[in-house]
Amino acid sequence: MKPSSETILGISFYTGTLDGAIEHVVREGGLLVAPSGPGLATLAHEPVYQACVEGSDLALTDSGLLVILWNLLHRPKIPKISGYLYFRELVKHAALREPGATFWIMPSEKEMHINLKWLSTVMGIPATEEDCYLAPHYGPGHIADAALLDILEARKPRFIFVNIGGGVQERLGYTLRNALPYRPGIICTGAAIAFFTGEQANIPAWADRLHLGWLARIISDPRRYLPRYTAALRLIPLFLRYGRKRPASQN
Repeated sequence: MKPSSETILGISFYTGTLDGAIEHVVREGGLLVAPSGPGLATLAHEPVYQACVEGSDLALTDSGLLVILWNLLHRPKIPKISGYLYFRELVKHAALREPGATFWIMPSEKEMHINLKWLSTVMGIPATEEDCYLAPHYGPGHIADAALLDILEARKPRFIFVNIGGGVQERLGYTLRNALPYRPGIICTGAAIAFFTGEQANIPAWADRLHLGWLARIISDPRRYLPRYTAALRLIPLFLRYGRKRPASQN
């Protein structure tokens, strides 16, 4: 059964429930992305990113700005499901506690050790260094990583978590989904795990519910996040111009 969705900026965004999004990936696998406002604001200038987000199996309404814009101007209204909230609930699922079920693509060795400690001691997920891959620096355009593909083909984890930056994780996840000979759940929620390990300031549930996760981030590290979310304001004219349609490439 096809998940309920609404096409915005050429992307089919999932508009069902959080539980439905989790069960869909658990049952069906596929590529799940949670494009942020800053990421969506670059659609017209990043054709590979655009194609990878459009080609995902489930795109979450992570951007509070996008949800607000849509709900002000269109009906029916759509719910906000953030990558933060999705990750928080998915890691509670019993399927992740099966031996060898998960594989984690990590941004650095330091964060790998921090994340593994949280996964094993707090969540009871039996992940070890053998279940991890340290991502190299991926350049622009389409991503190829033969070493990672070899590991995944040999291990065949049921869930692959891509814990690297937005704009890169979607391109890597798209490559993996298309290249692997089986269909795992590929979860591109990036730094969501860092909110729970303490590497980033935690987002209170009320802030996420009120579309204020961006504000919590800015308060925690204004030098890092203020420029990012200021740039996200470019999403407003893009949305007003294109609405449901795919933004034309400006490259």
